[in-house]
Amino acid sequence: MPEPNKDVLRRRPAIVEQLRRLVPDGVVADQDALAAYDCDALTAYRQKPLAVVLPRSADEVSAVLAFCHREQVRVVPRGAGTSLSGGAFPLADGILLGLSRMSRILEIDLENRCAVVEPGVTNLAITKAVEAQDFYYAPDPSSQVACSIGGNVAENSGGIHCLKYGLTTNNLLGVELALIGGERIRLGGKAMEAGGLDLIGLVTGSEGLLGVVTEVTVRLLPKPEIARASLAGFPSIEEAGRCVSSIIASGLIPAAMEIMDRFAMDAVETYCAPGYPRDAAAMLIVELDGVAVDVASALRRVEEIARANGAISFSTSNSEAERARIWLGRKAAFAAAGRIAPDMLCMDGTIPRRELPRVLSRIREMAKHYDLPVANVFHAGDGNLHPLIMFDVMREGDLEKAEKFGADILKLCVEAGGVLTGEHGVGIEKRDLMPLMFAPEDLAQQERIKCAFDPDALLNPGKVFPSLSACVEGGAMHVHKGRLPFPNLPRL
Repeated sequence: MPEPNKDVLRRRPAIVEQLRRLVPDGVVADQDALAAYDCDALTAYRQKPLAVVLPRSADEVSAVLAFCHREQVRVVPRGAGTSLSGGAFPLADGILLGLSRMSRILEIDLENRCAVVEPGVTNLAITKAVEAQDFYYAPDPSSQVACSIGGNVAENSGGIHCLKYGLTTNNLLGVELALIGGERIRLGGKAMEAGGLDLIGLVTGSEGLLGVVTEVTVRLLPKPEIARASLAGFPSIEEAGRCVSSIIASGLIPAAMEIMDRFAMDAVETYCAPGYPRDAAAMLIVELDGVAVDVASALRRVEEIARANGAISFSTSNSEAERARIWLGRKAAFAAAGRIAPDMLCMDGTIPRRELPRVLSRIREMAKHYDLPVANVFHAGDGNLHPLIMFDVMREGDLEKAEKFGADILKLCVEAGGVLTGEHGVGIEKRDLMPLMFAPEDLAQQERIKCAFDPDALLNPGKVFPSLSACVEGGAMHVHKGRLPFPNLPRL
């Protein structure tokens, strides 16, 4: 890890004093209190920030960014801290800008089927605010009870229903963004389509490298007439994977398709007892929603396809309570796995659906090679894998083995024609693997976009790019020699 900026560290007392003038009740500088912010959900790596600032308004965000730009202090934006890729990993010489206190729902506009919210509003709170009027917000990551909408925009989060309803980027109408100089820009609005360049698409998934989200306009959907979930048990995870491909090939588009292997199912049964099949090596959840008669017909077709692909059991929810029980276990999978081992890496790669059987078989072989247990839980419909690698950071060599295992899984995803991430982002976890997907010319183009928004590389440096090699300013290219943080991550 490179030495922090000594000049900034020397000026820390003055910086903290100035920040307290800008946000009088929202600066954390005590060393003990900073320990609460030394990592995000990628808990294997920890480092205290220079200070934490918790603004309550967009004006305060702008004031802090303008100050940091003027004083050349780095800034790491943070939502709820649920990032699994280290997207909010702090810098010892940087400000951690936490947006959790900006948690107001500013407007609900059902006529235009949208809501305007601050970035600290939790994902699930949007649905809770409109469900009495039979509307909801479609993206539903497993952490939706905690994760915030600003973080969802930064990482382009998805969830179990992204197969039919898309990820965050497909459900955004407008974004207000604070730039590093303190200026704020509005992209989009309440209209379904905005003319010109797709800047909302550029900002969504940019992981805090371009600006800080201060307001979001999300699309609301009417609740479907009915939603029913089916549960199919298979003698192998490969057969469950083949069933997924067969369902899509049939022309059906379920609202969701999720696979869990035996390891994950056992963990969930011990944790919350949702009643998953005990005699199956893997299970597939298929949910269909829409008009009742269409859903009933589609479910019959799904059962036929499942049986043809070797399903040894098949059941369907007949009430909302039964449907909720099926999803209870899937949404609790990460928590359930966390009870088995002291530490866990949750990977996030995406592959073509046709490659599911081969890739899952290879992951099982890798687990034997590294002698580390892995639970497979994933969004099967769009090929987004979430292998949960179990390890013990206190056991010598375990973390290094888990890191290599995870890297091999991601390399396999790319080799199979997939990508490094489906919804968790690149952050620091996958940063050094970016050359597997992108040629130097591709990375240079992406870096130029970063530098157009943030020429001094003050916003979330060290994330996404293995090195930030070039910035474009006034038409000239300026080379930044060496790597930005963190070639060697501080571990527990």
